[in-house]
Amino acid sequence: MSIEPDLSTIAALIGEPARAAMLSALLGGQALPASELAYRAQITPQTASSHLHKLIDGGLLSVTTTGRHRYYRLKNVEVGHALEALAIIAPPPQRKSRHESAEIQAIRFARTCYDHLAGGLGVAITEALLHQGFLRDENEGESENFELTPKGVEWLRTWEIEAETLHKSRRAVARPCLDWSERRYHLAGALGAAIAHRLFERKWIARVPEGRTIRLTELGRDQLRRELGIELAFTPEQEI
Repeated sequence: MSIEPDLSTIAALIGEPARAAMLSALLGGQALPASELAYRAQITPQTASSHLHKLIDGGLLSVTTTGRHRYYRLKNVEVGHALEALAIIAPPPQRKSRHESAEIQAIRFARTCYDHLAGGLGVAITEALLHQGFLRDENEGESENFELTPKGVEWLRTWEIEAETLHKSRRAVARPCLDWSERRYHLAGALGAAIAHRLFERKWIARVPEGRTIRLTELGRDQLRRELGIELAFTPEQEI
């Protein structure tokens, strides 16, 4: 009898291509209906239903019912972290057409990683916070957590984010998360989620339909330059 966690069970759940596609679709942090997940995985609704039951039983998904509709989401932030970590060692996406190439560029530029920002935009914001002295990283990304500095606490108040509230969260406040496309760290944890939420509220970023790609708005580009000194160069394909 093994005394170690049964990794094979989780690996088998994630390893089936259709289930992997549905889990990836939910990495954006949104709840989606079975019909949408079936479309993303390119399978029939009946087949999707069977896979979704297995993912729920395996502790990877949760489901909520609204009227006659059922919406599925990742069980918790730990599932999101695990999937994003697997993306680090997974083969990179291969472009097959000009349209797919544009989609790959766009998701590399900015996307949601469960409830925080990833891609070039997420990395740029994280590095700006470090450069400005709002966060401290004493071990160059090898620390389990970034440290929020007193200067950072004051800056957060200008964004109407209270550090005390973040520290009361059960999760890490500011956790470095290795980005699969940039191979550098973006900001996860309660602070990463709070910043992403505020960016959506301020309409500096917007979701792109049918996926977890994020669009940087013209307002957002100007304000990030002004507030954090971030200069972002992107192509029209990254504004889809």
